[in-house]
Amino acid sequence: MPAFGLAPNTRENTVFIVDEASMIGESGQRSDGGTMQYRSLLDDLMEYVFSGAGCRLVLVGDDAQLPPVGESESPALNETQMRRDFALTVATVRLTDVVRQEMDSGILFNAHRIRLQIDANEGTWPRFRLTGMSDIRRIDGYELQEYIEDAFSKYGEDNVSIITRSNKRAQAFNQQIRHRILWREESLEAGDRLMVVKNNYHWLQTVDRIPTTLLANGDVLVVTKVLKRFERYDVSFAQVEVEFSDAPDWGVFEVTVNLSVLESDLPSIPYADVQILQDAIAQDYIHLGYKSAILKAVKADECFQALQVKFAWSLTCHKAQGGQWQSVIIDPGYVTEETLNVEWLRWLYTAFTRAQSELALLHFSDEFFE
Repeated sequence: MPAFGLAPNTRENTVFIVDEASMIGESGQRSDGGTMQYRSLLDDLMEYVFSGAGCRLVLVGDDAQLPPVGESESPALNETQMRRDFALTVATVRLTDVVRQEMDSGILFNAHRIRLQIDANEGTWPRFRLTGMSDIRRIDGYELQEYIEDAFSKYGEDNVSIITRSNKRAQAFNQQIRHRILWREESLEAGDRLMVVKNNYHWLQTVDRIPTTLLANGDVLVVTKVLKRFERYDVSFAQVEVEFSDAPDWGVFEVTVNLSVLESDLPSIPYADVQILQDAIAQDYIHLGYKSAILKAVKADECFQALQVKFAWSLTCHKAQGGQWQSVIIDPGYVTEETLNVEWLRWLYTAFTRAQSELALLHFSDEFFE
């Protein structure tokens, strides 16, 4: 079993500031069907920071947003829990002033209403006010294509996002955008926007001009050129040139992407499929003899290291958390009195607060409005 340890904190008297702290998970998680036990991110963060002499930590986040996947609340923003679990001296400051007047922003006004319901633990229908609000509107499916086309023209593709409830719905939106708005026909083409869905340290190891070796879960890449497509081990791959969406000045670099999850409804490649691929690649290196040599060769193989990516115009709220776009469209899925609760309101509040300039509410029923 692979073993991992924390890098040493070599800094002294340093303040570490961690944004989006509501997303920091507490419990270790087991890989999908696998045997590897992941460490707690919160435990690791605490151990790393406070192992440095005189170091301090500032956690910044919104406790009304979605908690980490699989958890009911955000442990890093729970003062009582942080005191108890880590024997820390904790001070909490809550910001209440807004950068714009509430009545000037329909997005902020209505997000604040949802926030008050969450604080009061009221899992009832939120009542949106649209009258006099120029930055928020209600649309239906017939208006969607024209709305997206206008938003792309006004803000650019990288500043528009559709936030929805499931990977299946996100996949459907992405395919409709590619085929009906952008007129893309191949499975992957130049101009496509891709979100990395699993961390990868392989492809940037030798790219000196880029100040990181991590292609992180959630990073958005833009395809600049498709170099070749190939199939190996019954899996489709593509070798492509890409650049970071938010850092094009870093330039392009080459990666190989695994196309099997790109057009599926799954959030990432299942662990069992990864194991099948690993075993198949290992057969190509069986001549090396030693298990350690075979494993090393497999880990360096471009097919094993191929990026797992999804199209990035539409995504789930957990994937959207931490990002912001000029124009956001929210698709709530099917909502009833029975499914409406505080957890759902956290989802909605998080989606609302991803929008910077304008927000469109797609397929929201009349119960949501004044």
